[in-house]
Amino acid sequence: MAMSISSLTSSFSSLSFSSQVSQKPYSISLAPSSKSLRLSQFSTNKPQSLTILATVAAEPLTGDLETTNIEKYVKSRLPGGFAAQTLIGTGRRKCAIARVVIQEGTGKFIINYRDAQEYLQGNPLWLQYIKVPLATLGYETSYDVFVKAHGGGLSGQAQAISLGIARALLKVSEDHRKPLRKEGLLTRDARRVERKKAGLHKARKAPQFSKR
Repeated sequence: MAMSISSLTSSFSSLSFSSQVSQKPYSISLAPSSKSLRLSQFSTNKPQSLTILATVAAEPLTGDLETTNIEKYVKSRLPGGFAAQTLIGTGRRKCAIARVVIQEGTGKFIINYRDAQEYLQGNPLWLQYIKVPLATLGYETSYDVFVKAHGGGLSGQAQAISLGIARALLKVSEDHRKPLRKEGLLTRDARRVERKKAGLHKARKAPQFSKR
């Protein structure tokens, strides 16, 4: 049985579709006080829209505050800055330079206004470098160490700090020279990375040789 196109058109036009949307607003809360997220009420009369309102409570910058407090503490301990102190020593290693000031205290290490444990990333070898000069003389808990270091990496800075502490201890007493010299703590380590040569991959590594 065949149906005409006009009859199909009339039958489709008589059909109607309807949808019901709840008028109840929906809300989602992530946290009672700090964060909130709300969805606007849906309405059949207006185009459906989505509105997001979010509020985030600001958190205190504890890291910056701690650094500021340490900087104030160092300035109170070193009136006039590093250059005005008497027990000061300068250490160098590779490209790193460290200015070290020691004062009678309880064994604190502050590097660039940060705790040494944090600045040296908790590396046990680097922390051992900076503690050896005081440990050699038995002054682990007798002096506080304040350092300004720049250049190179953390390993080079740690060894530069060690040399700076040893040189500062010489200004405390000349009798410290012999035990520090015996441990090699007063020797400037002049070793550096050898420069790359033209035609080579590195300082001495050459391209692979091929006879044919």
